Amino acid sequence: MNPQPESAKHARLLDGKALAQRIRDELAAQLAGPLAKHGRAPCLAVVRVGDDPASEVYVRNKHKACTEVGIESRRVELPASAAADALKAVVDALNADPVVDGILVQLPLPDHIAAAAVRSWVDPTKDVDALHPENAGLLAAGEPRFIPCTPAGCLELLRANGIETSGRRAVVIGRSLIVGRPMSILLSLPGIDATVTVCHSRTTDLAAVCGGADIIIAAAGKPELLRAAHVRPGAAVVDVGIHRVADASRKSGWRLVGDVHPEVAEVAGYLSPVPGGVGPMTIAMLLRNAVESFQRRIEG
Repeated sequence: MNPQPESAKHARLLDGKALAQRIRDELAAQLAGPLAKHGRAPCLAVVRVGDDPASEVYVRNKHKACTEVGIESRRVELPASAAADALKAVVDALNADPVVDGILVQLPLPDHIAAAAVRSWVDPTKDVDALHPENAGLLAAGEPRFIPCTPAGCLELLRANGIETSGRRAVVIGRSLIVGRPMSILLSLPGIDATVTVCHSRTTDLAAVCGGADIIIAAAGKPELLRAAHVRPGAAVVDVGIHRVADASRKSGWRLVGDVHPEVAEVAGYLSPVPGGVGPMTIAMLLRNAVESFQRRIEG
C-alpha cells in the first residue's frame, strides 16, 4: 500500500459512499450464481422496538441496500411498550427459521429491555452485527466468524485508500462494545498489525496521545471533539460519529456533524466525511456479513 502523505493543505476524502457502492455491486454479482443454484436469496431480518426516528432512517437505508444487492429484507416491528419476553419470542422464532441467514436487533432499545441480554439471544451463527459474546470472543482470539460492521467499514476505508496499518500507531477514541473495543482489537490482529492506544472519557491530555498517531478512529460520541490541535499533519482520520446539532442559519434548524471538527481537514492527510463516510460502509459490511452467513449455511 502507498504511504500516506506527511502533510496536507487539505485532507484527501475517504469516500465511503463510493466504496460502499462498489462493494454492493460486487455482492450482487457474487450472489448471481448461488441464487440460480439454490433458488433463494440470503435473508436478513431486522427487529426494531419502538419508534426512534434515527433507527427508522437506518433500517430504511438497510432495506434499500438489501433490495439493491438481492438480499431479502425482513422487518419485524414491535411497539416501545413490548415486553422483553415478546422480543425474545421474536428472536427465538428467527433463530429457528431455516431461511433466515442474519438477524439484527436495532439499537437503541427501550430502557426496560437490557441490550446485554438481547445480544446473547441471537444465534451466534446468524449474528451479523457480531455482538454475541461468542462472536466477540472469536474476534478477540483472532478467529472472527463475523467482523462488527462499523469497525470493518473503517478498516475497508483505510485499505481502499492505500493507508498502511502495519507498524503504524493507531488511536481509537471510544471504548463501546459496538465500535471502540472491537475496532482496537481488529487493528491489532496479525495481518493488520497496528500498535493501538484506546482513549476514553478518563484519558488525560487527549491531544498529546492523538498527536503521535498515524491513524485516528474517532468514535467518542461527542460532536466535533477532535480538533486540529489533536492531529499530526498527514494523519488518517476516520470519523465514526454522527450528530444533529442546532443551526439557526439552516431551514431545518439543524445540521449533521461528526466527532471531528471541520478544521481537522486542514491538517490531516485523509479524512472521512459526515455524512458519506463510515455510515454507508457500515451498511455495506452488514450486507457482506449476511452474504457470508448465507454461503456458509447453504454450503453446510
